[in-house]
Amino acid sequence: MNIESFFPKDIRKALSKEPPGSWMTAVPNGCIRLNSGYPAKELVPSKEIKEAVSRLLYEEQDLPLHYLGSPRMDNLKGQIQERLASRGMNISEEELLITAGACQAIDLIARILLDETAVVFVEAPTYMEALEVFQNYTNQIITIPIDKDGMQTAELEKMLMERKNEGLPNPRLLYTIPTFQNPTGTTLSQQRREHIMQLAKEYDFLILEDDAYGELAFRESPQTLKSLDTESRVLHVGSLSKVVAPGMRIGWVAAACQFITSLYWFKKDLDHPFSQSIMSAYLELVNFDQRTAVLAEKYEKKATALLNALTKHFPDSASWYHAAGGYFVWVKVPGVNTSEMLNQALKAGVAYVPGQYFFLNQEDGTEYLRLSFSYADVGEIERGVEILGEVIQSYLRK
Repeated sequence: MNIESFFPKDIRKALSKEPPGSWMTAVPNGCIRLNSGYPAKELVPSKEIKEAVSRLLYEEQDLPLHYLGSPRMDNLKGQIQERLASRGMNISEEELLITAGACQAIDLIARILLDETAVVFVEAPTYMEALEVFQNYTNQIITIPIDKDGMQTAELEKMLMERKNEGLPNPRLLYTIPTFQNPTGTTLSQQRREHIMQLAKEYDFLILEDDAYGELAFRESPQTLKSLDTESRVLHVGSLSKVVAPGMRIGWVAAACQFITSLYWFKKDLDHPFSQSIMSAYLELVNFDQRTAVLAEKYEKKATALLNALTKHFPDSASWYHAAGGYFVWVKVPGVNTSEMLNQALKAGVAYVPGQYFFLNQEDGTEYLRLSFSYADVGEIERGVEILGEVIQSYLRK
């Protein structure tokens, strides 16, 4: 029996690509993890979550363990609405869908909006799992470069004008991580945010705003695109993975009611009642503004340690962006194939993510690598960058 013959054409096309997560490298024990986009161990509130579980089960007995879950699931919506409102996004209950993390949100949006005729614009580089998702639905993906101020909206406008002059369709969707972008750590300037909104209106496309890192500002978070949205063009995706705990898988989409209804149609009842109820119980007692302030302070110290170490240990030819929040620093090392060098780095005791995985055309990322300052402690960061600097010098002497 030919099992593949039972798959529809679009599924066979998706399965012909690299499997999801193939970019993830096995990291040897004892290796310094500058590759991990995880919260720091000490900043995951495991004690408070344990207390929330105990209180939840004591007060509600079996309810959180049933299909319909706890009344706290509805409370979670309200708690997220409060967080969004504090950042200038006044979202009604009907405009909010809770999802199993940001990735499910992105996949659901792709599912209702994309097919093989759809054109999607993305940043270059961009979040590799979003690329994996979009490629399951369309091959028409076009990239717009990034600089220190985020997506180059002048290039975006140029591309839109060229397509219009050539009679080509407008993008259906623009995917962007405007704040503390993964992998570059860059933040879209206010002027460019306003430019994107203007272009979306002029060329009639939608925007998927991935705001997974938006609350991890070292100073003040910029305006979200959703807060600038007067035409319901922005589908805003957020997550508690980076500010509470990724294993809880709590994300959301904030968008116009008609989008939310359509997303729910395909999400159906695939909630996680226990996780959502626990998260709501946790949020009941936490001062979230205080928590994000603590996270910002801790991560800024780590980012500073990483940047200082890069200046000290990397060759003068290397360059990088200075993140104002989030988890990542994006480094270019001319003359180095970072994928080829990875095994040497792992053997020396440090892990990173090669830049190729963040590009649609992987050859564009050959000389780049992503370093994370979120997971390792300051001492590990400094030692890891020192080791990596030595590995780079060895590679360049070949």
